[in-house]
Amino acid sequence: MDRHLKTSSEKTALIWEPNNPNEEPKHISYKELHRNVCRFSNVLKSLGVKKGDRVCLYMPMIPELTVAVLSCARIGAIHSVVFAGFSAQALQDRINDSECKLIITADGSFRGEKVLNLKSIVDEAIQYCGSIEHCIMVERTKAEVNLVPDRDLLWCELMNESNDYCDATEMESEETLFILYTSGSTGKPKGVVHSIAGYMVGAEYSFRNVFQYQEGDVYWCTADIGWITGHSYVIYGPLLSGATTVMFEGVPSHPDYGRFWEIVDKHKVNIFYTAPTAIRALEAQGLDFVTPYKLDSLKVLGTVGEPINEEAWQWYHTHIGKEKCPIVDTWWQTETGGMMIAPLAGITKLKPTYATLPLPGVQPCLVDDKGNEIQGLNVEGNLCIKYPWPSMIRTTYGDHNRCKEVYFSAYPGKYFTGDGCKRDADGFYRITGRVDDVINVSGHRIGTAEVEDAINQHQEVVESAVVGFPHSIKGQGIYAFVILSKIEFNPNEICSQINELVKKHIGPIARPEKIQFVSGLPKTRSGKIIRRILRKIASGEINNFGDTSTLLDPEVVDLIVDSRNLTISK
Repeated sequence: MDRHLKTSSEKTALIWEPNNPNEEPKHISYKELHRNVCRFSNVLKSLGVKKGDRVCLYMPMIPELTVAVLSCARIGAIHSVVFAGFSAQALQDRINDSECKLIITADGSFRGEKVLNLKSIVDEAIQYCGSIEHCIMVERTKAEVNLVPDRDLLWCELMNESNDYCDATEMESEETLFILYTSGSTGKPKGVVHSIAGYMVGAEYSFRNVFQYQEGDVYWCTADIGWITGHSYVIYGPLLSGATTVMFEGVPSHPDYGRFWEIVDKHKVNIFYTAPTAIRALEAQGLDFVTPYKLDSLKVLGTVGEPINEEAWQWYHTHIGKEKCPIVDTWWQTETGGMMIAPLAGITKLKPTYATLPLPGVQPCLVDDKGNEIQGLNVEGNLCIKYPWPSMIRTTYGDHNRCKEVYFSAYPGKYFTGDGCKRDADGFYRITGRVDDVINVSGHRIGTAEVEDAINQHQEVVESAVVGFPHSIKGQGIYAFVILSKIEFNPNEICSQINELVKKHIGPIARPEKIQFVSGLPKTRSGKIIRRILRKIASGEINNFGDTSTLLDPEVVDLIVDSRNLTISK
């Protein structure tokens, strides 16, 4: 922020749009944001937070979240933002893994018609977190909360007593800026570590170039800051570029499905960046929620989080972009820090469903299952990156060997993305989906093992296997195959209990859409579950399972197919 103060101190840095459309939005200038960040930096320092300490943020989409993120960065503390939809158990696990010294939260959050009590979730989590010394709480919903003396402190009181200026701590370029946890193919979430200089170079460079940002543009990314998209393209990329960034507290369906477009018109948004899941959900509601709005300020549209299907792309292009806005379909990951394959708006030729070309300096390649690089055009394989880039993952927190094993061991000398990919006759890249045991639900990566671990906590569950299946809105849904200890249980009751367990251990986003009770799972003689068979069954492809001769019991596949009518949908 400091480098924008001389020329742009009065410029709006952040437009905050509240959940309730009748509540006044806030326009926060670079000068005001700088002052608030300095104040909260001094608050952190007064509580003993110093360079290298980890600070957990479990907050709604309110301006204080942006202030807290930037304050940690200013004093050299390492922020670990946890999405405020995760359960107390998931929050506890993330706090304990990185040994956070302090947690920042709110009394609650507004999400459409819902009011969530965040403080009670934090209280439940940190009773098992020995490293937490203080909890700072923002008052947002005015909900009744329990304040523990000496531990729990109020944001407003601390800020009122704090000074307006705080020198930025000098840091080495390769020191840690933040940790962000992401699900993997093993049960324990991975703490992805990003460095200061490399990450910020990647975020600013990609933001400015992919969107072709121009001075004065109003930019809105709808992502939650609890995910990497919110880190890179709500906070860091836009603010490093001196842009005006919109931050939205609510959901696209409240008070009706025209809320996104009402906000675009209200704030004259020029660049709009959202997920295919949101586009499909809004498309499904028809044009009655679109036609009341002009949308004439829009210049560039973007998508993020998962591959976009052609029908959604065309709807977005025609009805939101009025056939005049380029759509930047961006591929990247938590681990890459910023966009890797994407069109440059108004420059790169567009092709629906294709992320098109790598950004300058990014060198992707396709490899076969044996690690051989696949040359030429009109080919398909596993997507890898051949050479380093500035904003790449530096390590997984506390376990560097895991970083090497997960990302750099499958194909030595290359970063393996975990995604399948096609390269067409023009050299354009199209992401085809995950090839490892990670499910992409509404753009959020959820590890199958983490969900299975939660399901297996049920005392009557013998074993479970989780796969993804095509979902018309979310892209992928979660489908669970479950073996019970007895067959006489009430299946609806067991389903409800399983979903509550998943909600408790991970969060509502990870609850299975479908649960099928089975007598066995397709396994090799060594005990490995053959998930490709389960994926086919979950997708309704029940005619050709390929070679099943290696299965310990090939007949189990027929039994699973025959019991599909017992599947219970959420």
